[in-house]
Amino acid sequence: MKPHAMSCACHRQNHLKTIPNLLSLCAVILSFLALLHFSYRHVLFQLSFYASSSSSSSLASANSSSSSAIATAAAATGPPVVGGANSTSGANATAECDIFRGEWVPDPEGPYYTNVTCTMIQDHQNCMRFGRPDREFLQWRWKPEGCELPRFDPHRFLELARGKSMAFVGDSLARNHMQSLLCLLSEVAYPDDISNTRDENRRLFYSDYNFTVSIFWSPFLVKGGEAGGVDNLWNLYLDEVDDNWAARVEAVDVLIISSGTWFTRPSIYFKKRQPFGCNYCAQSPNLTRVSLYSVNRAAFRLAFKAIGKLRGFRGVTVLRTVSPSHFENGKWDRGGSCNRTRPARREETRLEAVELEMYRAQVKEFERARREWERSRLQLKMMDATAAMLMRPDGHPDVYGHRPEQRVQLHNDCVHWCLPGPIDLWSDLLLHMLSN
Repeated sequence: MKPHAMSCACHRQNHLKTIPNLLSLCAVILSFLALLHFSYRHVLFQLSFYASSSSSSSLASANSSSSSAIATAAAATGPPVVGGANSTSGANATAECDIFRGEWVPDPEGPYYTNVTCTMIQDHQNCMRFGRPDREFLQWRWKPEGCELPRFDPHRFLELARGKSMAFVGDSLARNHMQSLLCLLSEVAYPDDISNTRDENRRLFYSDYNFTVSIFWSPFLVKGGEAGGVDNLWNLYLDEVDDNWAARVEAVDVLIISSGTWFTRPSIYFKKRQPFGCNYCAQSPNLTRVSLYSVNRAAFRLAFKAIGKLRGFRGVTVLRTVSPSHFENGKWDRGGSCNRTRPARREETRLEAVELEMYRAQVKEFERARREWERSRLQLKMMDATAAMLMRPDGHPDVYGHRPEQRVQLHNDCVHWCLPGPIDLWSDLLLHMLSN
């Protein structure tokens, strides 16, 4: 071969050798750009979401304290009184077993995520960030009697949710649930905050799935407002639904409603704009004391009635039952704490009297609404999570929801749930219920 020809051949060979290297370099650059874009969306989400949530953080703290004037030690010995076969929520159980009755069993594969992999955890529930030393509470899963509850699959959830919308209605525990779901989904995708307000109501959008998640702040489900006074009273209008949520959910595909802890606040109750009773109201001796059972029933009856009257509503409504608190060795404002490190067994638990009243009221109104809705073919399901959560006194932030120097100023939080933590079960249950 002539020297010139040999030189050309060598050049061609060298060029061919460099092509794989160039392709590898391009692949690395594209991966870096994709990671940069994903991280950028994380930062944007945090800035927009938590800028608005900071204004409600005081409300969350207030809820975690005054809402549990009800509780002493929830883990007292006694027979199981709620959940599963003891409830009337058979419509939610599969043909094989009742997913709401069972035990917590060790799970070395837990948790699904951490406060490092998920950037959507508010400080109040970010127990790892604020130094919780134990990790065992993260390594348990719910095992129903007679069957297995499938692990949460974010890919499957998002495919089921494609083109749909979901709304959470309630108090800071509803927000706790929503943020748990967002963290579970963060393995696959992060949403964009498309909220048009800067209050507690948020609207998030998963563009790749055309899936919208909303939260509507409504701690009583009915209209209410602070009345002030010595007792720090609230005025609750038990015959007027809260339009903050009721006027915005007609097009929602999955509506998750919950309430409970805020009803333990000192309140005056109204019908037709006239006061007729109260609770925790020492400065209102002329008003009749009304049981929280009656008040809770009235609120949920009105909420279900309002949903049933929505002309265009064709979605699934899910009632999530009372989330129990676990104050021990004192009430919320008397040094009560929740520093256990492992779940309780079913026979070791008993729901506190006031929480039991609210639980029974919610179940009664669920059954009532389900009978009424059968004629209109509206779908109503109950996530009866109370019994499972009653066994998790180890899952609350306690002192690990704020910085150490703040602990002398704030009460221990035995109402909300650490993220990650036992509350992630609610999304396991939700996916199972929606799949069926």
